[in-house]
Amino acid sequence: MDTLNADKPRRRPPRDEEHLLQCRCVRWFRLQHPRLAHALFAVPNGGRRDMLTGAKLKEEGVLAGVADLILLKRTARHGALLIEMKTPTGRQSTAQREWERLITQGGEYSYVVCRTLDEFINEVSCYLSEDE
Repeated sequence: MDTLNADKPRRRPPRDEEHLLQCRCVRWFRLQHPRLAHALFAVPNGGRRDMLTGAKLKEEGVLAGVADLILLKRTARHGALLIEMKTPTGRQSTAQREWERLITQGGEYSYVVCRTLDEFINEVSCYLSEDE
């Protein structure tokens, strides 16, 4: 037994709560709105990467804080819906809050944080009803 680390609590393996929530939301959207399936896509900003890969992605235009999902569908009021997925206890990072501030300051885009499938369904339904 490792006596040096005997008093330290063991780290729990990371849970994929946010990943599973996002998968359920995308699956629901594609079943409910098959004509718009191509217009909702993920921005793979998260995840652990080595420094070289991170540098390459940054050169290619990856921006810290960009929302997890983007629905490229113009409505009467907005040009797109930007969706940040969070677990019930998750919080936006400083970069995410700053990106939200910058991208919404002109009023062209709608930005929401969704913590459950029901919230996602409600936000998407309200957004799409802007055309009605």
